[in-house]
Amino acid sequence: MAKEVNNKKENNRHFLKDFKAELRKVIWPTPKQVANNTTAVITIVLITAIIVFVLDVAFEKLNTHGIDRLKTIVSKEDNSISNTVNGNTIENNQVNSNTVQ
Repeated sequence: MAKEVNNKKENNRHFLKDFKAELRKVIWPTPKQVANNTTAVITIVLITAIIVFVLDVAFEKLNTHGIDRLKTIVSKEDNSISNTVNGNTIENNQVNSNTVQ
């Protein structure tokens, strides 16, 4: 049991030494590089947001215009259908009143 505990401690120490060694190999960016990269990312995000906003507004306008156009077309069709129905009803009433007399 004591041997297992010692092995775990050695493994932990070995891991930490390897971890530190790997961190020394990392090439860290300079503050200037970090600032440049941050500026580039923020700029790209803002440009993308502007493009998405413009497309959203454009599609909304097209959608509203298209819906208004469809409403006018449907209302014209409804009026013509109701006029046709009303015209047939009047003609039928006249026929029925003629046969009754």
